[in-house]
Amino acid sequence: MSVKVDLDQLADALKDYTFAYLVTVGDDYRAHTVATQPLFADGVFDVGGLGGKSSSNIAAHPDATLVWPPREAGGYTLIVDGRADGSRIEPLRAVLHRPAEPGAQTKPGCKDDCRPLETT
Repeated sequence: MSVKVDLDQLADALKDYTFAYLVTVGDDYRAHTVATQPLFADGVFDVGGLGGKSSSNIAAHPDATLVWPPREAGGYTLIVDGRADGSRIEPLRAVLHRPAEPGAQTKPGCKDDCRPLETT
């Protein structure tokens, strides 16, 4: 069963970030990472003009990940997995993630502090 991304939560979370890394993979499944400033509108990200490597990777393997680093140490990283069609990426999974503080309660089977941005 798939879980829907809560697009309102995602839009709110994006206000805390300035840029993202786009991660794609090639035929050898090696990650290719570039910095981008995605625009989020109508439930889809537009990452703008892509270079040749990112474009060819997306054409062959449309699963892509956007990663927004936290502005300060200890903050959440925003990770969005999606399906790309050219420069547009539909979010399929989104989570705010950071290492848990020692002794902090976490979900069973997870050692990190994760806040999925999904509909309930």
